[in-house]
Amino acid sequence: MNKYFITGIGTGIGKTLVSAILTEKLKADYWKPIQSGDLETSDSITIGNLIGNAQTVIHPESYRLTQPLSPHLSARLDGVDINLDKIKIPLTNNNLIIEGAGGLMVPLNEDQLIIDLIKKLEVEVILVSQNYLGSINHTLLSINLLKQYEIPIKGIIFNGEENIETERYILQYTKIKKLGGVPDLKNIDKEKVLAAGQHISV
Repeated sequence: MNKYFITGIGTGIGKTLVSAILTEKLKADYWKPIQSGDLETSDSITIGNLIGNAQTVIHPESYRLTQPLSPHLSARLDGVDINLDKIKIPLTNNNLIIEGAGGLMVPLNEDQLIIDLIKKLEVEVILVSQNYLGSINHTLLSINLLKQYEIPIKGIIFNGEENIETERYILQYTKIKKLGGVPDLKNIDKEKVLAAGQHISV
C-alpha cells in the first residue's frame, strides 16, 4: 500500500482539496498529523464531508491545536510541545493520504519543521503547486529542499487556473512528473471531488 504526504508550495494552495480528491480516487485512508485552528471545521472534518466512498478511514490527528496560527505558536499558546517521536503513522492495510500544515518550512517547534516530519515518516511527497506570479520560484525552492533532504517526490499536482508556460518551465527544469491538474473549482462538493479525480494519475 502507498503512503503519500501532501504538501504545498505555501499556505492556501489547495492541499486539503487535493487530499480529498486523492483520498476519494484511491479510496485511501486520510490522516492529518497536526491540525492547527478551528477544530469544529478541521481538515479531517472537511475531508469527511467531501468523500463518498465507504472504505476510507479518517484517522485522528496526533496534535489538535486550537489557534489558527503556525503550529509552533499555536502549540505554545495551548501549552503543548510538539514531539515528532510521538507522531506515528496509523496502522492500516489501505493506501494513506497524509496532509501537512502549510509549506515545508512551517515550524513545529523551536528546532523542527514540517520537512523534518516528512523525513521522519519516510513517505513519498506529492507537491501541490498553484499558478500565480512567483509560483515558479516557490515551486523550485520547495523541490530543491525536498531533494536536499533526499525525500522522494512522487510528482506535482497543479491546482487552479492553468498556466501552460509556468507549468512547462517547472516540469522541464525539475524533471519532476506532473500527476495532473485540478480545475478551478467553485462550490466544491462530493460530486466535483469525484469528477476531479479523472484529471489525476497516481
